[in-house]
Amino acid sequence: MSESPPLRCEKLQKAFGKRTLFSEIDLELRPRERLALLGASGSGKSTLLHCLSGVMPADSGRVWLAGERIDKLDSNALAQIRRRKIGTVFQFFHLLPTLTARENIELPLQLLGQASPQRNERVSALLERMGISHRADAFPAALSGGEMQRVAIARAIAHRPPVLFADEPTGNLDSRSGESVLQLLKELTDEEGAALLMVTHSDEAASICQRQLHLADGVLRETAHPDASR
Repeated sequence: MSESPPLRCEKLQKAFGKRTLFSEIDLELRPRERLALLGASGSGKSTLLHCLSGVMPADSGRVWLAGERIDKLDSNALAQIRRRKIGTVFQFFHLLPTLTARENIELPLQLLGQASPQRNERVSALLERMGISHRADAFPAALSGGEMQRVAIARAIAHRPPVLFADEPTGNLDSRSGESVLQLLKELTDEEGAALLMVTHSDEAASICQRQLHLADGVLRETAHPDASR
């Protein structure tokens, strides 16, 4: 039996006032797939990501996350599914400033009630994999942008979610750090078996994805990948 898609939506629509950002959006993210969502600034791509991840309600349409329909859930049920089923990487990192790198990565595991020995083992392994074990006890203010994004990625995948959302993950990094973060995202989604939906305006960032969708004038269109073997 084939795996169900980690993320799917049908007939999704969102408007602000008289302006319709998108309508009749159908999308399916396949298991272990990396999908880039591109579009000009203000095209609605981040809003679409927020509707798909349950951060913002759509005006109409249906959304399934890891096989569970989320668009009709109350806030408590939605929060539980989001906590278990997704991880998110942000442009501006969104690390908790009063927690160390290790504590930031550990947080989603604590929220899920995982036992301390298992948490410690997972966090230590992620710190090593990210190449930042030596920064485990540093607070975000003492980290570089690249280090903060590595912590943020580790936090996003710590609980092994089936879906990873990334909103302009290299938008606040220099080119060298950005290249490193993209390579990590590519490798880690393969290693962890997670599907990735990445919002970006960068062709370079989109190049790590097997599929690319472009949002313009409220319509989502698939674009040809320059290298179908990726």
